Amino acid sequence: MRSGEQVRCAKVYKDMAQRSFQQRVQYQEGRKVRGSRQARAIGKASKFGRKEAEAAWKNAEVDALYLLADAGVRVPRPHGYFNGVLVMDLVTDADGQSAPRLGEVELSADTARDYHRTLVRQVVRMLCAGLIHGDLSPYNVLVAPDGPVIIDLPQVVSASGNNAARTMLRRDVGNITISLARFAPELLDTYYAEEMWALFEQGELRPDSELSGRFAFDESEVDVDSVMQSIIDAREEAIIRQQGREAALAGD
Repeated sequence: MRSGEQVRCAKVYKDMAQRSFQQRVQYQEGRKVRGSRQARAIGKASKFGRKEAEAAWKNAEVDALYLLADAGVRVPRPHGYFNGVLVMDLVTDADGQSAPRLGEVELSADTARDYHRTLVRQVVRMLCAGLIHGDLSPYNVLVAPDGPVIIDLPQVVSASGNNAARTMLRRDVGNITISLARFAPELLDTYYAEEMWALFEQGELRPDSELSGRFAFDESEVDVDSVMQSIIDAREEAIIRQQGREAALAGD
């Protein structure tokens, strides 16, 4: 759609009946609701409560986009929300067409490393703003001429109010790392999610914090074995994918 000389994107939200309500529960923990009456109704799951929960789900993305755009995060800048339709910047490629998703492009090793640095920096900025994407993947990132742009935030998570926040942060960063490690395998040896979360818990994370990607795990943590195993499993899967890709290239 056009607004003057600008081309913008209109996101039309599906009705609640077309999406699973239960799948959203884990993301909604810790979110603020506009008014005690709405909060009580949502808690009781009444007809009014379901309607308010649906509105809160849609408003979460709108509010997050305004907050994150102002915080300097690379997201489409919103321009208004009207009757279930979110109007925002259209992310395009160099030819003015809709930008491809990160999972759809082939990259050089250097570009993959650069995109990884950029996306880790965006996740840090989001965390400093109190939010975690919650569903970040190479298919929720668009590739613009000046680098990756993060999209799709209705499931955005409160970093301080959701008990699963650290797990979701680790998953977000892990998804991006595994995807880009197809082109730069050494990225698999980094632990940015763990590093930034530790700084966040200590109140020391800043938008410009310099991260190393290194992290010393606390062996006294109860879940350290499961954490390490999940990381090992993810990396083994990424290595298998990388080997398959190299074999395919060799076959060509």
